[in-house]
This record gives sequence, C-alpha cells and structure tokens, in this order.
Amino acid sequence: MADEAALAELKKKRTFRKFTYRGVDLDQLLDMSPEQLSKLLPCRARRRLARGLSRKHKSLLARLQKAKKAASVLEKPACVKTHLRNMIVLPEMVEIRAEMIGHYLGEFSITYKPVKHGRPGIGATHSSRFIPLK
Repeated sequence: MADEAALAELKKKRTFRKFTYRGVDLDQLLDMSPEQLSKLLPCRARRRLARGLSRKHKSLLARLQKAKKAASVLEKPACVKTHLRNMIVLPEMVEIRAEMIGHYLGEFSITYKPVKHGRPGIGATHSSRFIPLK
C-alpha cells in the first residue's frame, strides 16, 4: 500500500523538460560571450555575427536592455516593436522562447494574409458574383 501511494505521488509531480541549445543550458547561454555563442550557432547566423551588427541592430539590443532594466523583478518587460526581420534571436533578448535562439525574427512573423476562399470578390465576372442567398 505504501509503495502504491509513493508511486501515485511521483506521478502527480510534473516534470518540465529543461531547454538546452545544442547541449548547453539556457543559463549558461546567457553567461557566454558573443564569440563562444557564435560557435554554437549555425553557419549563416555565425557569419552574420562575424560580419558585425549594423547600427539598427545595436539600437534594437539597446532598447531591449532598457526595457529589461525598466521592469521590476517579477514583472514582464515592456514589448519592443521592430521592423528588423533580419535580426538573429540572441539569448539576452527580452522574454523570448528559448527555441527561437539562432533563428531570424522574420521566421516568426507572417508577411502576408492567408487567403480565405469563400465568396468571389470585386474583380470577378458578373456571373460568378451572383450567388443566390440560401
């Protein structure tokens, strides 16, 4: 009986998967220097960081750090808007999901409105526009 109770107790505990990026924990990623981090990134991102970040990208990182400092300890930092789709997600960015590290920001925002196939639009022919109501 005691064994069954202990087994049920173990099942109740939820275990969460600890995120690792290429075998390195997120806490260690935050402590790494940019040179060490670039060795973990894929080739395209590594090349991008080696060639240097432009003024716009550095400005974005500065705004992210400013938002992080302005937030209190348990408070979520303010949202920072940007048009920089070609910025690589780095670990020190505010409130990112760890799975996004090493990808471009543009991969996470869709640039077009998906087509909803339904009634014909304005440019359709007259006969195809006439669809009687049910």
